[in-house]
Amino acid sequence: MEYLLGIDLGTSGTKTVLFDLEGVPVASKTVEYPLYQPQNGWAEQDPLDWWNASVEGIKSVLGESGIDSSLIKGIGISGQMHGLVLLDKGGNVLRKSIIWCDQRTGAECEEITQKVGASRLIEITANPALTGFTASKILWVKNHEPEVYEKTAHILLPKDYVRYMLTGEFATEVSDASGMQLLDVPGRKWSDEVLAKLDIDKALLAKVYESPEVTGAVCQKAAEVTGLKKGTVVAGGAGDNAAAAVGTGTVVDGKAFTTLGTSGVVFAHTSKVSIDPAGRVHTFCCAVPGEWHVMGVTQAAGLSLKWFRDNFCNEEILAAKGMNKDPYYIMDAQAERIPIGCERLLYLPYLMGERTPHLDPNCRGVFFGLSALHTKQHLLRAVMEGVTYSQRDSLEVLRGMGISIEEMYACGGGGSSPLWRQMLADVFGCPVKTVASKEGPALGVAILAGVAAGIYASVPEACCSIIKTNPAQNPVAENSAEYEKFYSVYKSLYPALKENFAKLSSL
Repeated sequence: MEYLLGIDLGTSGTKTVLFDLEGVPVASKTVEYPLYQPQNGWAEQDPLDWWNASVEGIKSVLGESGIDSSLIKGIGISGQMHGLVLLDKGGNVLRKSIIWCDQRTGAECEEITQKVGASRLIEITANPALTGFTASKILWVKNHEPEVYEKTAHILLPKDYVRYMLTGEFATEVSDASGMQLLDVPGRKWSDEVLAKLDIDKALLAKVYESPEVTGAVCQKAAEVTGLKKGTVVAGGAGDNAAAAVGTGTVVDGKAFTTLGTSGVVFAHTSKVSIDPAGRVHTFCCAVPGEWHVMGVTQAAGLSLKWFRDNFCNEEILAAKGMNKDPYYIMDAQAERIPIGCERLLYLPYLMGERTPHLDPNCRGVFFGLSALHTKQHLLRAVMEGVTYSQRDSLEVLRGMGISIEEMYACGGGGSSPLWRQMLADVFGCPVKTVASKEGPALGVAILAGVAAGIYASVPEACCSIIKTNPAQNPVAENSAEYEKFYSVYKSLYPALKENFAKLSSL
């Protein structure tokens, strides 16, 4: 039997999974590492922690499975996007990586917009200047740590540092590179125009590949420390959401997925590049060569429910512990007893500001319509419905861009809730499925490795062969009609409150 290896480099830890060629996990290992916050709003990690976690994970799955490493035909790497890794000429790390959630680069975003032009930046990179993206981090180091920048010989993304340590190659791929704000997203190559205007030397950047292409092979040194066989193919891999798309089979037009994790994502595949001129959603190259994906982001999706649980659900937490159940299981049962619309109560999930469609860091969470008849259970269901409406906002932007969505998958912790999935189906007006595998990005990059190794002819063919789905939850017409009434009110609330959000933030 032959195998594929998927490495998923996340923010809290790296998960390494060994799969057989049917996508069945054989062995898995997650290794955690710290996040450093030297100042409020800053977020950094040590790239060596990622590499050490990958080594430990690889050794663990090889040991647990007992297989000969020569049976692994390909390796794929997924990773947290946007992080900045700086290496010197010897390949040594120059400073801790500034990662995706770091917010120090507001001034650099203004600098990028001024130098490139707001509309031109969106035309080329498909996104406005954002603090999370890599370009602003590069300029921050250039502006504040010039002695570090002068020593820089290579700029890599997090997963691409692990690739370098595995193969000795400086390489990236289009899906992850799309989040650097230096890539010509329609052209799938580095933008000479943006690089020139920002005075960033193109020679510092890695070669760009398509996600299922071979980017290198395991080198002798990596083989010695991991137990992998020298020469094992390493695929381009993908950024975390692009990898999750492959892991759910969202690789052809008409398919999309909604992630209800800490943040929420509505992600749709498109074979034609489509860019929102207002920059409300991200357009990136996807893991299918020559195609793209568009995604809207809700900042506090599952976070809203977690906030409610942690602050108001101590009884449910204790009861769940006694029943050996997840507290969310009990919370779902309580929310299910409340009618659609929560007896005229709405929730705006703006605990962390908002990304799609409002691009407003000042907006905050709101319960609207609260009355004396409302109970904790009403508020609970209102939170779930409000998050669902926020995801519908993202979906409406995608539909307005001409992106067809016929089939929706639900992912993340919230996607495991039958109640929340039914809300999505009813509010979106389309069937909502889950995939049988829970491995997501790790499976996605293992599939990409299978294509790189020649086991599968294409990404869609591989997904068709490997991805298995559970039965869909279909929209209920009368539910959809009822939700539509409340969604109409929900949409009107942000414009009515926008100026007051700004005033509140200034107090």
